[in-house]
Amino acid sequence: MPFPRIQAIVPAAGEGRRLAARPGLPKQYQRILGKPMLQWAIERLAAHHAVAGVTVALAPGDREFATLDLRIDCPVDGTEGGATRAQSVLNAIVHAQRRHEAEWVLVHDAARPCLGSGELNRLLDEGLASEHGAILALPVSDTLKRGEADPPCIDATVPRDGLWAAQTPQLFPARALREAIEALLEAGTPPTDEAGAMEAHGYRPRLVRGATTNLKVTWPGDLVLAEALLRRMERLE
Repeated sequence: MPFPRIQAIVPAAGEGRRLAARPGLPKQYQRILGKPMLQWAIERLAAHHAVAGVTVALAPGDREFATLDLRIDCPVDGTEGGATRAQSVLNAIVHAQRRHEAEWVLVHDAARPCLGSGELNRLLDEGLASEHGAILALPVSDTLKRGEADPPCIDATVPRDGLWAAQTPQLFPARALREAIEALLEAGTPPTDEAGAMEAHGYRPRLVRGATTNLKVTWPGDLVLAEALLRRMERLE
């Protein structure tokens, strides 16, 4: 059975101010093992035969994207992002539908360079079997505390039963996700991730078990961990 037209989308219009390994350089272009983080993310997505292409949502005036040395067969193009993640994803969906006739979109963080093929295979297998789509996620294993600020102190322990930590990629029908994001943006309540938009629109996306190695690089120390993980993945591959 042939795959539908799946376009991967990578929102990369933010600055990532919490990570300042190289001041003035947005997080997605910080280098790991000699390659920008964004390039790793694109190549991980493009390696799957079901992905027809990759669309990257870029900040206005981005000059770094054109310098990426992408040696892949999968076509990659850029479009202008927005002031928020939701707007960037929406812009990319519109572009992917108009230019590439995308039927499904696979949205992935530029700051997740260590996506494994096993997780991606599971997501596509389960997500394409449901009109509600699916996301990678992990059951919460840590004890959760609700805190009060200034100074931070514990207000309560939060039960973790049934809680999952969302990851990316997140896979959804392009039209459904576009309509869901458009409705929330019009209402002035932008979602924090794509699954949140689908949930607000009445969908129940599947939870597909991800991996702890699919980390999101947020703090400077995460770069060291990502480098170690990518070295191991390259040896295994």
